[in-house]
Amino acid sequence: MTSLLRRPLVLLIVVGCPLFFAASDLHAQPNEIRKSLARIVNSAQESNYRTPWLPGQTGGGSGTGWVVSNDRLLTNAHVVSNARFLTVEKENDPKKYVATVEHVAHDCDLALLKVEDPGFFKDTKPLPLGGIPEIESTVSVFGYPIGGERLSVTQGIVSRVDFRAYAHSVVDSHLCIQIDAAINPGNSGGPVLQGGKVVGVAFQGYSGDVAQNVGYMIPIPVVEHFLADIKDGRYDRYMDLSISVFPLLNPAYRKALGLPNNDRGVVVSNVQSAGPCAGILKQGDVILAVDGHEVASDGMVTLDGERVQMAEIVERKFLGDAVEVAILRNRQPEKVRVKFDRPWPYPMQATAYEQLPEYVLFAGLLFQPLNRNLMMTYRFSDMRIDYLFDHFISREVYQEHPELVVLSSILPDPVNTYSNEFREGIVDEVNGRKIKTLAGVAEAFAETSEFYVIKFLGTGRPLVLERAAVEGARERIRRRYNVLQEQHLAGH
Repeated sequence: MTSLLRRPLVLLIVVGCPLFFAASDLHAQPNEIRKSLARIVNSAQESNYRTPWLPGQTGGGSGTGWVVSNDRLLTNAHVVSNARFLTVEKENDPKKYVATVEHVAHDCDLALLKVEDPGFFKDTKPLPLGGIPEIESTVSVFGYPIGGERLSVTQGIVSRVDFRAYAHSVVDSHLCIQIDAAINPGNSGGPVLQGGKVVGVAFQGYSGDVAQNVGYMIPIPVVEHFLADIKDGRYDRYMDLSISVFPLLNPAYRKALGLPNNDRGVVVSNVQSAGPCAGILKQGDVILAVDGHEVASDGMVTLDGERVQMAEIVERKFLGDAVEVAILRNRQPEKVRVKFDRPWPYPMQATAYEQLPEYVLFAGLLFQPLNRNLMMTYRFSDMRIDYLFDHFISREVYQEHPELVVLSSILPDPVNTYSNEFREGIVDEVNGRKIKTLAGVAEAFAETSEFYVIKFLGTGRPLVLERAAVEGARERIRRRYNVLQEQHLAGH
């Protein structure tokens, strides 16, 4: 079954790509290309999910950027994620220029930077954008691998055009170009050139012994989509059909659906109620074409001369756009229109950046919404958490619980001495009030009550706290654990 929802990535990492330098680009005004490149240094600070009222760990890293317009630089989102201070440097210029992130797209790993001093752009030219390079053609990538301060170049070959998950967010999949070369950390964001034009952005590869000489670049259609999206001053994210489809390769299955044996069409196996296709497409519909592009029985379409997944058609849409879908329903041909009036509203399975952790601390009990950052921080042992996280979308857990609120940690105190068995529990009710979000937990605890009765999913007995004991412990816990703020909610 092929899912057009966002899909997880297991082995790819955002370590930057090695640099390829083709002979054709060696003589294509190399000095102008060099002048339009920048080494980016990021002083970053991660969010702290264990003690969310305290600042997280600081660190740093470097990457590559390039002039994409008269006064802006393009790079990878992961190069500038969680930035507290950014500087950019040019070849043959000792000055470090201060930069800021103007737009960032974590779902496609791209970012646009603004340099405060306009003098940085003196003698630079925007690098022109090309198209999708042909398989087996030579490409050139410029950048600063392994944290080096001097520009480095190498040569490589385009080996595959694919639709693949992007490691930065973990769950978002887009068009991707594979390059036949080894991986070197440090030059993420470097432009890949062919014939003097940018044909991609180096951004990720395999780690360890999984694969050798394999790197990936973000192709120009993704870059152009990002640049077009931010023209109105904001980034709206990628649109998504939010359906799953099954290939129709079995002749008997095709005959049962009333389809000819022409290798065309896929059957809809699931329609997410929170997606734009809800109420428009149905389970069992056969998708024959999208926006006039015939869909093959393996779910592929031909676009720009390449066979790519059907989702690539939707990838090129923006908020407010629509697609026309030709279907076969109950053996009758129909056409339906799907409008993208909102992006996917539940991004909890994607890695989050530049966000302060949400939490509620009550009687030393730390309640947090379940998301990938929290999963990676705590490595929960409760299999229920793993199941609900993995199937949050496929099983539509969000219908009952738009947020899954977890008792992630306990700050030991006499008021919560007998509460450890409830750790890693998912909150179901507080004083008979069904909990759907972390804000609901905060509201329930804000109500005056002699006792607070907290029920967890799948737990036989509740956790009970006495209001007087909770109030008596409040300042004691704050002083003991240096709690600066007892809760942080989105928008507050």
